[in-house]
Amino acid sequence: MTKRAITKPSKRPAKKAPAARPFTPRATGTPSRRRSRALVPSDDPRFTEVVSLIEAARSRAYQAVNVELVTLYWQLGEHISRKIANAEWGDGVVAELAATLARRYPSLRGYTRRNLFRMRQFYEAYRDHERVSPLVTQLPWTHHLVILSQAKPEETREFYVLAAIRERWTKRELERQIQSGAALRGASVAKKASAVLTRIHPTAIDELKNAYSLEFLSLPDSHSEHDLHRALVRNLGRFITELGRDFCFVGSEYPVQVGKQDFAIDLVFFHRGLQCLVAFELKVGKFEPEHLGKLGFYVEALDRDVKKPHERPSIGVLLCATKDDEVVEYALARTTSPTLVAEYQTMLPPKAVLRDKLHELYAQLAPAGDGHEVTPDTAPQPAKPRRRARLSKHE
Repeated sequence: MTKRAITKPSKRPAKKAPAARPFTPRATGTPSRRRSRALVPSDDPRFTEVVSLIEAARSRAYQAVNVELVTLYWQLGEHISRKIANAEWGDGVVAELAATLARRYPSLRGYTRRNLFRMRQFYEAYRDHERVSPLVTQLPWTHHLVILSQAKPEETREFYVLAAIRERWTKRELERQIQSGAALRGASVAKKASAVLTRIHPTAIDELKNAYSLEFLSLPDSHSEHDLHRALVRNLGRFITELGRDFCFVGSEYPVQVGKQDFAIDLVFFHRGLQCLVAFELKVGKFEPEHLGKLGFYVEALDRDVKKPHERPSIGVLLCATKDDEVVEYALARTTSPTLVAEYQTMLPPKAVLRDKLHELYAQLAPAGDGHEVTPDTAPQPAKPRRRARLSKHE
């Protein structure tokens, strides 16, 4: 019997792993330079001017795009309106136009049948308003849609176009103003401010209001000052929007110390345009003359102990539930403090003062230094939007 030879498998030498390459940093500068770049803050004051130039250019570019877009929509609305008025087109033709534009410009979303009819409505709403039509390009298209669909009666549309331009309302704030009628209140009532306020801050009367609409607080009829204060702090963003542009929040129950006593101011803001602190004293009842004494005391404390050297004298605003204008006038006549008395409203006010507000807004929109008062009857009548414009992507 023969034995089979047993062959052992040969041991092959294991392959050696390739030697690791030594790490070499990319040529992006020395480590110290890389660290220094990482430590540069995004708000470095050395580059403020450069950032301002960039932001200004971006804003101008956005405005230019918006002007072209709204101008185009005006022209399309005019064209559709004329074709339908002359019985050349019907609703079916507009639908065919929308389908044609969708095939030709598939990336554009703003030319549906519904939007084309909105453009027609937009043109027909302002075509006979020679004072308003030149201003429509100053608002985004979404603002126009809100005004056309929500501003009732139609006579208020002109007001909201002018007010939105002046106050630079966002779409959300514009909707709130229309739903509440907040901007239409108290226009015919003169603002109650001290002579000292109008002398020290001549433009303050335009920045402060005679009444503030606080319906968004949802306060019950019987509420305390604590309830009002807490609700305002809880809805601070909406309250600042109601106050107007340029208001910046500083503090709630802001502490001031005079002598050995501690005091707390209900709300303190800083107004960027007026360059001063603004103290708000809250009163849930009717205005009483003695309220001004306490507010004047707070304004004096802010000026002496809080105001920065480069800032202008502080202002006090007494915000009360109701006021007798004659009592307010007497109380303000001899006060030496720059103060103003205003009401707050927790319910929707009546809308019977549109004409007066329109006169006021036209005057505020007039070019500074032209020496002429602009009113609904004397407003300039520049040319309407241009005739030619390319299709732009709906934003």
